[in-house]
Amino acid sequence: MANIKSAKKRARQNEVRRVHNASMRSRMRTAIKQVRKAIEAGDKSNAQTALQGAYCALDSTVTKGVVHKNMAARNKSRLTAAVKAMA
Repeated sequence: MANIKSAKKRARQNEVRRVHNASMRSRMRTAIKQVRKAIEAGDKSNAQTALQGAYCALDSTVTKGVVHKNMAARNKSRLTAAVKAMA
C-alpha cells in the first residue's frame, strides 16, 4: 500500500478508472454478443438494430480510450460482414 499522499490519491484514481473502464468494456462486449445472437437466430432486422447499438458501444469505448481503434474497426467490419451475409 502507498504511503505517500500523492501515491494514495493515484491509487484511488486508478481504481475509479478501472471500474469505469470495466463497465464500458462489458457494455461493448454485451452489444457484440447481441448481434451474434441475432445472427444465429436468423433475425436480420433485429441483427441490424443490434449492429447499430454495437457500433455506438464500440465507438464510445474508442473515444474514452478503453480499447484501440483498430480493434473496434475490426469488430465492426466482421459484424457488418456477418449481418450482410445473412440470407
